[in-house]
Amino acid sequence: MLKDNLTRLKKRSLSKKRNLALNEFALGMESLERFARNEPLYRVHECVFGVLALESEPVDPRL
Repeated sequence: MLKDNLTRLKKRSLSKKRNLALNEFALGMESLERFARNEPLYRVHECVFGVLALESEPVDPRL
């Protein structure tokens, strides 16, 4: 039973979800840095809109 579960879990592609999460995190950090440097809000919003765009990517909800 445990082996079957591990095999099933390994078939799920985690790399896509991991990459999306890392990109969202990096964009979030960049937006905070831009805000802290008092850059114009449109520069901060560029990163925020990037995060929103990444969140619209379809991923397996079971992951």
